[in-house]
Amino acid sequence: MFKLKTFVLCAALTALALTAQAQSAKPAKKAAPAKKGPGVLYPQFTPTKGTWEQPADKIGSAPSSPWSATTVGAAVDGKPVAGEITTLIGEIIDYSCYLQVGKHGDKHRDCGQKCFRHGQPIGLMTKDGSIYLLMEEEHNPRRDGLTALREKAIEHVGNIVEVTGTSSKVDGQKALYVTGLIK
Repeated sequence: MFKLKTFVLCAALTALALTAQAQSAKPAKKAAPAKKGPGVLYPQFTPTKGTWEQPADKIGSAPSSPWSATTVGAAVDGKPVAGEITTLIGEIIDYSCYLQVGKHGDKHRDCGQKCFRHGQPIGLMTKDGSIYLLMEEEHNPRRDGLTALREKAIEHVGNIVEVTGTSSKVDGQKALYVTGLIK
């Protein structure tokens, strides 16, 4: 009987201690709402032309399938990574300057044009600050210098435009392969 009373007393004290501990614990923080994108670096740098509602131009065209025959032919075992036909609205940015120093918009237009003329990567920044590397989709023409995306990018750096092509994502890296710019 003594053992049972001791057991009940220990159980009651343990329950009392746990209750006191739970009451003194800090309340749980509410989770922050999910972000829709990383945000635009230096939003005070405004585009030269175009708005999110009325882009300055359209670049690319909707393909009949995500990847062209030359891309499928160049892929390992004829199987390119998953891609989806996509149209995005965004600002043409110099990918390297944006990631390194945050530059974009009208104030960066001249520098971006110089960077593009010297082979720097082309990017597209959407309204929520997501960025995509822009490249021509058609593998062999791109490889052989027979496409015109770079010229379009030079013309539109700092502008908000509508771009159509095939989007893909590998290990967090996003790209939009633009279709229809073969010279």
